Amino acid sequence: MTLPMARSGTRSPPPLDEPRRAATHYLNPKEAIMEDLKESAAAAPASQHGALRIVREEHERLAAVVHGMRYLARAIGEKAAQPDLRVFRAMLLYISEYPERLHHPKEDLYLFAPLRAHTHAHDETLAALEAQHANGEAMVRRLEHLLLRYEFGGEPEFAPFAGQVECYADFYFRHMRTEEDVIFPALREHLSAGDWEKADRAFASNIDPLAGTDLKHDFERLFTVIVSITPAPVGLGPALQ
Repeated sequence: MTLPMARSGTRSPPPLDEPRRAATHYLNPKEAIMEDLKESAAAAPASQHGALRIVREEHERLAAVVHGMRYLARAIGEKAAQPDLRVFRAMLLYISEYPERLHHPKEDLYLFAPLRAHTHAHDETLAALEAQHANGEAMVRRLEHLLLRYEFGGEPEFAPFAGQVECYADFYFRHMRTEEDVIFPALREHLSAGDWEKADRAFASNIDPLAGTDLKHDFERLFTVIVSITPAPVGLGPALQ
């Protein structure tokens, strides 16, 4: 998918302190990618499996949205700006629907399950990651509720929403790092050629493995909308005043 691109030199690093993992990750991941993902990609074998490459790309896209949400929440808190809440709604729709309907089911079915079949050395980590998939969904529902309270209650309700954004961002970045730093090497060590063939084919498709419906193009369109309406310097919309 081709996303709207800002002209070179129009973006500057966020003035707010961010963990190293998200410091340069804007909503257009082609323009600036998280340093940890760049490092881990550079360290990955040249014969990177298609499934792992796609998972990394999906992590970049999800992390861009989460980082953008945290950046905006912090900027609003500092500037007391009045945001267009469509941005937060679109971001929450993306991070609630994309992982649960397309990303996590494929991880569970085509990566985690085969790894368990070959070794029990990582059972505890896999169980924790699967629990985090469910916990993440609950955290997003909490974010949606707090956003609604902020929309109707005004400024006094902003702090709880911003605090939950911080908690969710920290949670999700840790989750992705565990997958990439711990589980990816184990997958490369233990999965068979047949396992990889099934995983690569599944991740290359646009199909929800549980519902059998084509979802990926819908999420790509939603991501493009998010890029276009999110305020600069994170997105391509007008900067917060």
